[in-house]
Amino acid sequence: MKRREFIIGASGLAVSFATQSLLAEESKLRSGTSLIYHPDYLKHNLGDGHPESPERLKAILQQLKATGLDKQLYHIKPSGDAKLYIQKVHNEDHMNLLEGYENIAIAQLAVKGVLSGVDEVLSGNARNAFCAVRPPGHHAVDGLHSKSRPAYGFCFYSNVAIAARYAQLKYGLQKILIVDWDYHHGNSTEWAFYEDPTVLFFSTHRLHAFPGTGQANKRGAGKGLGYNINVPLKSGAGDEDILSAFKEKLLPEVEAFKPDLVLISAGFDSRKDDRLGNFQVTDEGFVKLTEMMMDVAKKHCHSRLISVLEGGYNLEGLALATEAHLRTMLEYKKV
Repeated sequence: MKRREFIIGASGLAVSFATQSLLAEESKLRSGTSLIYHPDYLKHNLGDGHPESPERLKAILQQLKATGLDKQLYHIKPSGDAKLYIQKVHNEDHMNLLEGYENIAIAQLAVKGVLSGVDEVLSGNARNAFCAVRPPGHHAVDGLHSKSRPAYGFCFYSNVAIAARYAQLKYGLQKILIVDWDYHHGNSTEWAFYEDPTVLFFSTHRLHAFPGTGQANKRGAGKGLGYNINVPLKSGAGDEDILSAFKEKLLPEVEAFKPDLVLISAGFDSRKDDRLGNFQVTDEGFVKLTEMMMDVAKKHCHSRLISVLEGGYNLEGLALATEAHLRTMLEYKKV
């Protein structure tokens, strides 16, 4: 399947008839939150002092342990066939280029992590899932990587985009909502689905930050026109700015789109005091964003929601924001 192809194959449709009735049963609504993690994620190292370091996940895990939140989560290790689904988004040249990189097995393990998150939620094992994976993925675009720079924007494979395709192909879901609140634009997610009306992509970000994409007039093309929504925010944007963007620009579109699944590119470099961003979003802001997305998931797709870690480079801030996000996912009870 080519990366722009959006028609689900016959095998995917066959699966959908078998799964839709199961997933639609409100009486079997899942509960609980799964945490997807593997200790090998700590082995990926881009060099001393690099902001995308193993310390990021260590800080998150330490915070969850210190608060006791870790004991309330289902702990799941990644599994599955990453390569099979990577090639549904990335072309052969991209895959061949990265094959020789020493840490590529860990990047593929990150993909396995997001696929396992999809499995947890769509099989009914958990209401929602948080994928504490690295390296991140939302800058991985075919043609932008090279042998001297295999990790474009710290990313190798488009984790969330692959998760969306996986949900469609394996579980027969038709419409996926992806929201990205990272400080940096999710250019690979936009790239993967720019002509695809089965995925609604919504991104808030700082326009002139890396990678320099995400203009508001980039709305998709062909049948995908209108399904790509970029909302650049001003320097120093805080809770009110980002929450208003979601309420005013996203929620009306969601009402028409009616997603079968919500995926979040959870970048916490939009939090205040980040090393690589200058937004001022607070932990309470992330609580409200999470609640908003869980409202959407509850209304439209039986609470099915999977969140995937992207950026966040102030270790203390990353840990606190992730805790706030996860606690909200776990304790959400709004009816």
